[in-house]
Amino acid sequence: MSTDAPIARFALFALDCPEPLELARFYSRITGWPIAEQTDADWVELDSGGAGPTLAFQQITEGGFTPPEWPGQERPQRGHVDFDVPDLEAGEAAVLAIGARKHPTQPMPDSFRVYLDPIGHPFCLVKA
Repeated sequence: MSTDAPIARFALFALDCPEPLELARFYSRITGWPIAEQTDADWVELDSGGAGPTLAFQQITEGGFTPPEWPGQERPQRGHVDFDVPDLEAGEAAVLAIGARKHPTQPMPDSFRVYLDPIGHPFCLVKA
């Protein structure tokens, strides 16, 4: 057996949130992917149409949701999603129009920009 052989195929990235369907709608607007048929209100996925991995949203209720703090480390982020865009200005206008907030810290605003989704998860738009 080759040590370079993959162990698994990356399937999805899940974000914890208090209202999975609401957050799925936000990311559906960014990606254009529809919300997959739901069987459970606690878990919602986007349907990438076989284009590769997708995004999922998992409800958390115990202890409530506290958004990560970036770039601070009191409540560090545990992951974030990057989206390639051909035009950062147009991408920014679009995500702000659907409820994102631009983060005050922008390390490389000509290459990528950091935003917060409606509940505070950081995500980036990256100039393709």
